[in-house]
Amino acid sequence: MSACRGSMALESVFRAARSEGRAVLIPYLTLGHPTLERSLTLASSVIEAGADVLELGIPFSDPLADGPAIQHATQTALEQGASVAACLNLAARLRARHEKTPLLFMGYLNPILAYGLERFCDACVSAGVDGLIVPDMPPEEGGAIEVRCRAAGLALVYLLAPNTPEERARMICSRSRGYVYLVSVAGTTGARDRLPPGLSGFVERVRGLTDRPLAVGFGISTPEHAAAVARIADGVIVGSAVVRRCESETAESDVASFVSTLRAAVGRPAGGGPA
Repeated sequence: MSACRGSMALESVFRAARSEGRAVLIPYLTLGHPTLERSLTLASSVIEAGADVLELGIPFSDPLADGPAIQHATQTALEQGASVAACLNLAARLRARHEKTPLLFMGYLNPILAYGLERFCDACVSAGVDGLIVPDMPPEEGGAIEVRCRAAGLALVYLLAPNTPEERARMICSRSRGYVYLVSVAGTTGARDRLPPGLSGFVERVRGLTDRPLAVGFGISTPEHAAAVARIADGVIVGSAVVRRCESETAESDVASFVSTLRAAVGRPAGGGPA
């Protein structure tokens, strides 16, 4: 794998979406929820319904960035035996079904270090994973994992909060690969009734600091939210609102229908959205 393989895969998706006049849709699912096998079929359903990129959550017992829906999914997944090794296996099986869609692991630092950093990055490559999001790892402490990701060809995507000072925001943007994950609120994940009022200004501020694609997550709960974010950002990340639909008997069709409406919503009107 080339040292820039993961970044190139993500950048290609953003370029293609830009040429089509729309934003990139990035759903999130917790691996192992509601069971190991169903999380695999649900992930396939999400990709087939129109996901451009898929974030796959590795369960951890202390998911400090996550709200109630993903906390519940994580606990359920752990009870189902969703270890790091099990998640790698599921990702490999998903990659065998879907060759082109970029896959990102979103997981906390403790399980990665417990598995072994070099071993984990190499296993991600073998499984066909394109990159990592590690929400509890600040870039000031990310040197070792950045080195391993570069060596393995994995894109390491950093999160950027709305209250981040400009100098630090520049640093985060410069070190994030593939895109920059903009956290819409200074809080945890979770469905919300409305988007934060300062979101447009936040995206505009970061837009002035980098030419990397900007994807917004946390609290995007409806197609209307997705449409509004798509008009100001390059990517739309939807987690809790997808995860909440994963436990019913008809979860595969429910999730696919919801993701299809999100995919339709992220198309921009002519002349809309960022250049």
